[in-house]
Amino acid sequence: MSTRTQPAPRAPERLLAGSPAARRLVHEAAARGASVRRVDVIGPGGHGKTVLLDALASAFSAAGLVVHRELDGIDQLGVDDALLLDDAHLLPSRDLERLANIATAPGGHLVVAHRPWPRPPGTAALGSALAATRPPVVLDALDRTGVAARAALLLGGEAAPASLVDHVLEQTAGLPALVDRLLAALVEQAGPDRARGVPLPAEPPAGLLVQLGYLVQGLGEEVGGLLLARALGAPLEPEVLVPLMGLSAPDGTAKVDELLETARAAGMLTVEGRAVPLVSAAVLARTPRASRVALRRTLAEIELDRGGNVLAAARGLLGTGASGSRVAAVFTTAAEEALRAGSSTAGELFDAAVRAGSPALTLAAGRAEAAVLTGDLDLALTQADQVLSDPERVPPAEAVRAGTVAAAVLAHRGLLERSAELYRWMGTALEPSMGTTAVLAVPALIGTGALHEAGKMLHAPASGGGAPLRPPTLLAGAEELMAQGVYESVAGSPTAALSQLTRAASLLEASQRAALLPDTPAALAALVAVHCGELDVAQSVLERALRVGLGGRGSVTRHRLLLGWIALFRGATGTARSALTVASPPGAVLEPRDELLAAALDVALARRAGDLAVLMTAWGRAREAIVRHPVDLFVLQQLGELWVAATRLRESSWVRPHLDEATDLLSRLGDPALWAAPLHWSGLQAAILSEDRDSAARHAAALETAADGSRYAAAMAAAAPHWVRLLDSEVDAAGVEAAARGLHAVGMAWEGGKLAGQAAIRTRDRKAMTALLGCARALQSTGPAARTVAVDADTDCDTRSPVTIAEVEQQSVLDPAAEASDGPLSDREREVAELVLEGLTYRQIGERLFISAKTVEHHVARMRQRLGSGSRGELFAHLRQIVGPGTEA
Repeated sequence: MSTRTQPAPRAPERLLAGSPAARRLVHEAAARGASVRRVDVIGPGGHGKTVLLDALASAFSAAGLVVHRELDGIDQLGVDDALLLDDAHLLPSRDLERLANIATAPGGHLVVAHRPWPRPPGTAALGSALAATRPPVVLDALDRTGVAARAALLLGGEAAPASLVDHVLEQTAGLPALVDRLLAALVEQAGPDRARGVPLPAEPPAGLLVQLGYLVQGLGEEVGGLLLARALGAPLEPEVLVPLMGLSAPDGTAKVDELLETARAAGMLTVEGRAVPLVSAAVLARTPRASRVALRRTLAEIELDRGGNVLAAARGLLGTGASGSRVAAVFTTAAEEALRAGSSTAGELFDAAVRAGSPALTLAAGRAEAAVLTGDLDLALTQADQVLSDPERVPPAEAVRAGTVAAAVLAHRGLLERSAELYRWMGTALEPSMGTTAVLAVPALIGTGALHEAGKMLHAPASGGGAPLRPPTLLAGAEELMAQGVYESVAGSPTAALSQLTRAASLLEASQRAALLPDTPAALAALVAVHCGELDVAQSVLERALRVGLGGRGSVTRHRLLLGWIALFRGATGTARSALTVASPPGAVLEPRDELLAAALDVALARRAGDLAVLMTAWGRAREAIVRHPVDLFVLQQLGELWVAATRLRESSWVRPHLDEATDLLSRLGDPALWAAPLHWSGLQAAILSEDRDSAARHAAALETAADGSRYAAAMAAAAPHWVRLLDSEVDAAGVEAAARGLHAVGMAWEGGKLAGQAAIRTRDRKAMTALLGCARALQSTGPAARTVAVDADTDCDTRSPVTIAEVEQQSVLDPAAEASDGPLSDREREVAELVLEGLTYRQIGERLFISAKTVEHHVARMRQRLGSGSRGELFAHLRQIVGPGTEA
């Protein structure tokens, strides 16, 4: 058929949208470009070959050429002829030869479109002839831009919602025919008036699935079988597909290749052979449930026998009711795979294995480990206890596994002594397998004071023959480094300890495992880093641990709380409060170890804010946390914070038994400076509060003894004598300032500011008072949070010095040049204004800013006069306009 004056039907514009190569070719044809004389168009079914030829026919006709759509009667082309042939892959060999001859002859335009499969004889020669003048035009799947372009045209030119575009692209893999079908079905389902807000159903429209099912049926039973296998998750491996599809073994591989090419050429698989979700849904919808279950079971058993990916196949069997020993073996193997991958489906797979017929006791240890992965510590302990109650009925390795789970959970719950006992039991009752858990016992043993025993375990030979009992995996390396690091923190170098613990965390980050450990190496590294004054290292290791999910879901809370603890030391109380809120939202029930840390953080924030009412509320939470958590090495810093708060509230009896335990624990460990110094510092602060000079002197002496342990301990040791002398109102201004800056340098910004502020209160030298106040303010302003370093409301700031702060500051308040500012308020006035708007009293503001209540009153009076505020309400309105809304009027 040919035509000169009757143009071919114009292709719908949207069917070429998103295909730059096709549109470019049409534009070239309209311009009668020489590059369009010989074109080979290749694309799977539904990629727009026919539409492209229709558009080319219109372009050629409009340019005055004679368009031919069939080969009959044509042996050569004239100058004004254009031959456009579709589905060339279906032509017989003699016609392909004729086309090759036409392609090599001069004159006219020849465009041949075909699928990449099948390739009958003559295809290669024709392709070479066409490619001699121009590379083939390959019609690919649409990308996101292409899908969006087609959706916009379907919606009348308006941009489609991003959710619609993403949904369609995900379901169709960008295959053009499927994109058009799904878009049309969704828009029709939504209705014309709701096109822009097309709802995204959980499943594709049923009518569309039926249509696609008939298309698949038209491809033949064997191609449908391949598509079904891919929909069920079968890999593109003949070793799996041949038995799964029931193909004969001798030529099965070749047959699979042929079926795969046919499915891709039909546009039912991606070019890479990946299953298309929309096609898979259609295939599964037309397959009876019993057949699907049978095929899933066969696939799972094939993967089990060949040692393949059992996990993916087993997931498909969940909820199908399949049972029997083979299915149970599938679920068990898949659950172990899930555990190694850190997948939360491990527990569900273990449960399915039990329902399929596996004895519950043989899987209890695995189910316990899976429960730890999801943070269900109650279930983990229950399952582990089943094994530990009757260890003779399970293999020794499973008993060790259950014991390891129980020991880790007990440590998470603050029962480190019980955890250590369990490790001891495994070392005696299950000695042949103990090599796998010996290093895990070291942190628990050291944490409870058994240093000698931990050293023996750490340095004992790996086995009688000297060979290690397990391969040197990332996990094994991390466990050994963690054990060595904890041991070094007590009996060796703090720097070496920090290095080993940080490397242990890095190894576990690489393996991305929720290891069964008494604590994560990231948490221990952070604790050691804080005790060394290395806050940057502590924060970095914890942030990395959170990014990779180190330790599983159950460790997230601990890592977040420790980040809050570090923020507290930095002086960033807002960040610390946010971390506490996220990790411990209202109504949340934390494990005892996490609850003690959260309560200590809550108390510390209240104490630094100088708010006695809030501190009393926080103390109520802390008292319960203290009761629930025994003392161990890794909570001494938090215990120290609670010691100071208890002394402030005259509730020391609540912490005294725990302090006695802590003293005894440190004594058994040889009073390691790294861990002992912070507790002595807290003891010093408690003694200052209670004005117990003898006790303060003892703690100061202990800090001096520990000064060589780290620069953190050295900073506390340098500051301690000045605190003792402050009890007698003896102030060495230069020494205090140096000590305060030393505390600030190791992350104790608030403590440094407090020392300088309290020294300023007690000095008799007006010049020294001014200098110390300036030091306190400087330390306050250089931290991440401007007002996080406050004078503690533990003493009356205005009663201990012959020269009051108000007298020193009054001069600067009355001298406008002292606090000059380009705005309506000076910098100091802005600070006061912000706190006034927060609803604080003059006394509370003074405690925050190291000034007296009388000075605050003078600042407020000056602001009121300067702003022309006739009343308190007007003053608040003016201040809100200048510094922000505040919290209350």
